[in-house]
Amino acid sequence: MTVTNELWRHQDPQSTQMWKFLEHVNSKYGLQLNDYPSLYKWSVDNVAAFWEEAWHFTGIRNSKLFDEVLPENAPMFPRPDFFAGARLNFAENLLFPGNADVNGSDVAVITATENDEHLTETTWDELREQVRQCSNALRAAGVKENSVVAGFVANHVQALVALLSAATLGAIWTGISPDNGVSAVLDRLVQIKPKVLFSDNATLYNGKEWSGKSKTLEVVEELQKHGLELVVVVKGLKNFETGLDEIRAKGVKAEEYDEFLHSSPKEEPLIFAQLPPSHPLYVLYSSGTTGLPKAIVHTAAGTLLQHKKELFIHSNLSSRSRMLYYTTTSWMMHHWSVSSLSCGASLVLYSGSPFRPHGHLSLPRLLSSLKVTHFGTSAAYLTTLEANNVRPIDPEHNLDLSSLEAIYSTAAPLPPSTFAFVYTAFPSIINLASITGGTDIISLFGAPCPLLPVRAGEVQCAGLGMAISVIDSASDASNPLPVDPVGSEGDLVCLKPFPCQPLTFFGPGGDDKYKAAYFERFGTSMWHHGDFVRMDPSTGALVMLGRSDGVLKPAGVRFGSAEIYNVLTRFFASEVEDAVCVGRRREFDRDETVCLFVVMVPGKQFSSEVRDRIKNVIKRELSPRHVPGVVEECGPAGIPKTGNGKKIEVAVKQILSGLKVKTNASVANPEALEWFRSWAKAVEEPLPN
Repeated sequence: MTVTNELWRHQDPQSTQMWKFLEHVNSKYGLQLNDYPSLYKWSVDNVAAFWEEAWHFTGIRNSKLFDEVLPENAPMFPRPDFFAGARLNFAENLLFPGNADVNGSDVAVITATENDEHLTETTWDELREQVRQCSNALRAAGVKENSVVAGFVANHVQALVALLSAATLGAIWTGISPDNGVSAVLDRLVQIKPKVLFSDNATLYNGKEWSGKSKTLEVVEELQKHGLELVVVVKGLKNFETGLDEIRAKGVKAEEYDEFLHSSPKEEPLIFAQLPPSHPLYVLYSSGTTGLPKAIVHTAAGTLLQHKKELFIHSNLSSRSRMLYYTTTSWMMHHWSVSSLSCGASLVLYSGSPFRPHGHLSLPRLLSSLKVTHFGTSAAYLTTLEANNVRPIDPEHNLDLSSLEAIYSTAAPLPPSTFAFVYTAFPSIINLASITGGTDIISLFGAPCPLLPVRAGEVQCAGLGMAISVIDSASDASNPLPVDPVGSEGDLVCLKPFPCQPLTFFGPGGDDKYKAAYFERFGTSMWHHGDFVRMDPSTGALVMLGRSDGVLKPAGVRFGSAEIYNVLTRFFASEVEDAVCVGRRREFDRDETVCLFVVMVPGKQFSSEVRDRIKNVIKRELSPRHVPGVVEECGPAGIPKTGNGKKIEVAVKQILSGLKVKTNASVANPEALEWFRSWAKAVEEPLPN
């Protein structure tokens, strides 16, 4: 790697929290660490000591300190018990952040939408009061530790209050964005049986107002069979009805959000349940290629400490910072950005299209007017600005982006050209960080770093304490081998325990599902993440090459092929006999294209009409983001499968993406793979939608 690829260095690295943490470690342990690589090496060589120092340095608020950080020689699986003996509350750490100078009258949260006139500021004192009211109202409704509270809500302060209120009580929060269809919502929520559901009455997106009532009624009708007792409707758009009476007719209680909060007695204080570090906090959903989405349970202390490490140390957030991450409530980046409060930073919650109401300048105008310091988005958003040659910093736009310190890009690899473009489109002093991690760890493996340069096409570094490595994808499970030569492409793994490992998967057989998801491919000694990567042996930087499994990530939206298959089974069983759904991202593609290939039932014909119906039903039942860009009929050999009938999705994905096929499975019908090779060669551009 040459310096010509270097785009940025911090102007004053010794002023950052990362440098202060390095000096702290040097002072306490008598070391002479002098750069990030040496600090990183110490952190992964001394896992327990590192996480202990991170706990204290980031200011984790607790009512009882841990007895030990990590058992000696703790394995990766079963999940070790980090910080045994401690007692704390996640919500308390966000509402009363340690190591932060927060004034109660300062703004904590700004809620923004496409409507410029609907900007709502919430102070720290107001946020605490709303959580007091909501948590006590939930307690009165029967919510307690380990109850499940769900949000079918957009990214606004009411959703944040509901999340923090659930955490205050020790209940489990799960969030699903309102753009999801009923099938997608029920595939997730039926599994975890929420006691309470928060739901929006309507949403504003892409210049249109959409009623949420009909979807909420369908969801409630099913969930009341699985323990749902109360629905709280957030009246985000005043000219749409709440549907409270119709919800009550389904056999559950229903209240409007403001009235629900006001039902809390004024004399009831805000009481934070003091809980073990491994107490469940969130449920997020995997995008596995078989069955329903798997419900991943994340812990309170693991999530909190990992997020504070990444936000406070890696990202340098403080009470002077303001974070806007463009995300829905379904995405793990919502949970990550919410934790900015734990650093004393203020939070901008935005709901709507990133291109409304001012076209490509919509979000940059918010960054300017709200003086955002840290902006997070998807790679697809930044490549769209590049494709349209939109440079917010140009004088004719009259925007003040002088407060901006960092831009974070995730959900897909950021092309090298876009790295260079961003430094011409935004202030050149920003730390542009392509970051990578996932729902599985609710955080990052590859993180920003103020002590390292930014180079085009690279993730700056592995996060502190995350002992990652790259394994030869063709390795046998019983003998996983590092890539040879070093720096070659392979599978991303983690070799040592980390506190944000999931607790389990929700429901019966959760531990077995957990093991199968991360510890089956290469055994229980290493976490297999499912990313295809290359690591620079000299700098430690990562180059992300896509998924090594069948997970789909068009425009950064992650879901599993099983969701598509479920729709086909439900609505097209009489026409479609079989199917394979994979993502295609060739070297020259800016984004991944979802490709669906179907095998028709004998006697049924594939046609453009069938294609359109499949797309329309997927859009209706799941979301517009699930709709395949390609829907075609398979060749005569059908779907490539193993001898035991398992679809070989990864091989099809690699073929379509121009990669070399690596699979140890015995292909029962190799001629099917040959058909896909021929199809990939014949199709240079995506077929018409």
